[in-house]
Amino acid sequence: MRNTSINKLLFLLLSFFVSQTMFAQQKLAQTGFQFLSVSGDARAVAMAEAFTTVEGQSGSLFYNPALIARTTKMLDAQFNLTNWIADIKHNSGSFAYSLNNGSWGVVGFSFQTVDYGEIIGTRRVKTSVDERGYVETGNIAPSAYMFGLGYAYSLTDRFAVGAQIKTVHQDLGDSWIPSDPKETEPDSVILEKTDNTLSEFAIDFGTIYRTGFKSLAFGMSVRNYSRELKYVREGFQLPLTFQVGVSMNVLDLLDRDLSDHAVLVSIDAAHPRSYPEYLNLGMEYTFMKTLALRAGYKSNQDEYGISYGVGFQLMGAGIDFAYTPFPDSIFEDVTRLSMHFEF
Repeated sequence: MRNTSINKLLFLLLSFFVSQTMFAQQKLAQTGFQFLSVSGDARAVAMAEAFTTVEGQSGSLFYNPALIARTTKMLDAQFNLTNWIADIKHNSGSFAYSLNNGSWGVVGFSFQTVDYGEIIGTRRVKTSVDERGYVETGNIAPSAYMFGLGYAYSLTDRFAVGAQIKTVHQDLGDSWIPSDPKETEPDSVILEKTDNTLSEFAIDFGTIYRTGFKSLAFGMSVRNYSRELKYVREGFQLPLTFQVGVSMNVLDLLDRDLSDHAVLVSIDAAHPRSYPEYLNLGMEYTFMKTLALRAGYKSNQDEYGISYGVGFQLMGAGIDFAYTPFPDSIFEDVTRLSMHFEF
């Protein structure tokens, strides 16, 4: 009876998520706060972010909040450093705390900050003031951040759910815009100063289901669900993403004792609001739960697709590195470094 109820819940959740994302697809390429789409977790990125069903670490909050339900230690912490394109710096981190050894669930906290550096601000003026048609207004230092609070609970030994509510903020500095949007002539336009700062709440939600066949797991998640926002006159939404995935240690299929080795293969199908659908394919080989080699591939991408990484963990502490090349692109290759601790 309980399994029947869980199956019904899974069906209803899947129906809701699909209906929401089908509607969202009508506004393709019309999202803002894109920093929320940049992952900082080196382990996940090395596996092409095929992470919807990879359990056990607090960093899973960025992909599927339900995954922290089976955090094996009382406290799990992670910190990430990302050297993003155009010298943009992303810093992020996460914490997970197990309540009463997990019997009351697991609470989590996540954060992300972005340093865009400084750019020179300008505003339009009459050509009689400056023949260039604009003057400089000083340096602008855009910034953005996200803080999230999550909770996950294992309903059974196979099925877990989780959610995260987060506040997101972006400050793009001041700008000068025409008071009359129909006026385009520089000599006649009247400008007014506008503060381009927005804050909003968003919700992430996910489930994870262990099928009972070996280590095969199935999961789904929705990230960045919120209402529509607006800068001045143009409305947009956050980068809503619906994702489903499966994963398994494929060595479980062999009739041999290979406990010192593991080959995790993970596949995710992503349906974002911002881009066409794509697949994430990731693989991780682990030796004695200490050394890990990783690789991944993202389909249907313009600037990059392949990623690599390596990780090392010992006595509750670990470090992970990921490398994403941008071949035939004006952007430099991206590196990520993550540090992980559990107590």
